[in-house]
Amino acid sequence: MSETSVKRRRSRGNRQVRDASPGQNPHLERPYIKRGIPTYDILGDEALEQIEATAERIMAEIGIEFRDDPDTVEMFRKAGGEVTQIDPTRWNIKFAPGMIREILKSAPGVFTQHARNPANNVEIGGDNVVFAPSYGSPFVMDLDKGRRYGTIEDFQNFVKLGQMSPWLHHSGGTVCEPTDIPVNKRHLDMVYAHMRFSDRPFLGSITAAERAADSVEMCRVLFGADFVDKNCVIMGNFNTTSPLVLDGVTTQGIREYARAGQGSIHLPFLLGGAVSPLTMAGSIAQCLAESMVSCAVAQLERPGAPVVLASFLSSMSLRSGSPTFGTAEPAVGSLVYGQLARRLNLPLRCAGNFSTSKLPDAQAMQQAMMSMMSAVQCGANFLLHSAGFLDGLLSMSYEKFMLDLDLCGALHAYMDGVTVNEDTLAFEALAEQGPGEHLFSTAHTMRHYKTAYYDSALDDNQPWETWDEQGEVDMATRANARWKAQLAAYEAPGMDPATDEALKDFVARKKASMEDAWY
Repeated sequence: MSETSVKRRRSRGNRQVRDASPGQNPHLERPYIKRGIPTYDILGDEALEQIEATAERIMAEIGIEFRDDPDTVEMFRKAGGEVTQIDPTRWNIKFAPGMIREILKSAPGVFTQHARNPANNVEIGGDNVVFAPSYGSPFVMDLDKGRRYGTIEDFQNFVKLGQMSPWLHHSGGTVCEPTDIPVNKRHLDMVYAHMRFSDRPFLGSITAAERAADSVEMCRVLFGADFVDKNCVIMGNFNTTSPLVLDGVTTQGIREYARAGQGSIHLPFLLGGAVSPLTMAGSIAQCLAESMVSCAVAQLERPGAPVVLASFLSSMSLRSGSPTFGTAEPAVGSLVYGQLARRLNLPLRCAGNFSTSKLPDAQAMQQAMMSMMSAVQCGANFLLHSAGFLDGLLSMSYEKFMLDLDLCGALHAYMDGVTVNEDTLAFEALAEQGPGEHLFSTAHTMRHYKTAYYDSALDDNQPWETWDEQGEVDMATRANARWKAQLAAYEAPGMDPATDEALKDFVARKKASMEDAWY
């Protein structure tokens, strides 16, 4: 297909994308949560100021090391950073107190990420909460086949399951690694899968600057170049290399997204005692310094580019050296990090349904609940890892995906809080029948019984005898049956054929332009 033909078809398809009427997605309960409960703030101003002062000392006295990206180093030099060259490919940059904070003032406190179905646009920041699936696992597992390397079929399955859920607002990014596709080409299939099998927002590739560029260009095919230049339609999830390093792959990718006006999430992955201090206050200070500097890269490239301050705080089993997830100390750390993000007026990503369990069992959900509740209570705006996280992030579990989705549904109700008005106070419900009479048939009950409580898709609330007679089926087994039923019922959201053809053509041409690389 000629380039002119692609552009013509792209234009027709993009009009349909942008003009799609709300309500096309029959599965999504609501596009995102508007928080109805307050955050849980555990530290006073003095303690928060001490953490911020330590983060400033880290940036000013120790500095951040940059690797393999002289252009980013030059941007910081021009902005006032103190640059020391370590060798031809490494530089240490120190930042005067307040310098990075000043740069971050151009970042928006709230922004919209657009979906191809406008009914599914999400607002990130403020009192808004967006749930997205887990990210990055090389393995997948289920009760039937056990643990195995992920494939593109698994990837597509998780995108479809997310699209079927009323409780996930975002399609996510690398929901699992499709290891059956070459490393240098799999980003094309992943981004296409999000575009084709979901109509919710999604994350793009970040593993190389050219792959980030491909992700943005595919969005131009889907949405139109003018629309992409003026709106955030894709984000990238960027990790620092802790402690205190930003490598060239990361900074070039951040700048690629920012240059196009697209969003970026800035995430130190801190293992206490390994790449950050054991003590939570020290880890939080380091996390703040790394994430702030990473966010500043985007602002120097394009002031106003959407950024998300982020944390991934983790403890360790110091007897074995193994990472531990879903533990108490990082959960409390998330509460503090939420306070710091609000002081910076930046959207926040942290925590999720974390677990080091190897099965979708009691340990998995106990740890997941500890971690997920910390994100909900701290005021996180974007919750990656909301569904599927198992095995210390090494495995994406089909069953835990469904268990976590059920928890996400309950959290919708939890974060709605309590509405107080004449109807909800329900004086009439008691007055209608009077003392000693049940309320099953009252007008108030009949009006509200379908919507009063969250109705779990997986809980078993029957009497023990009934459960026993039906085979003593546990929750993981019920989750196994549910993901299969959901995939069987899945129908792809509509897409203009010309747009789909243009996307496939882009993918095919990019793949044909390079040899396969498996590393």
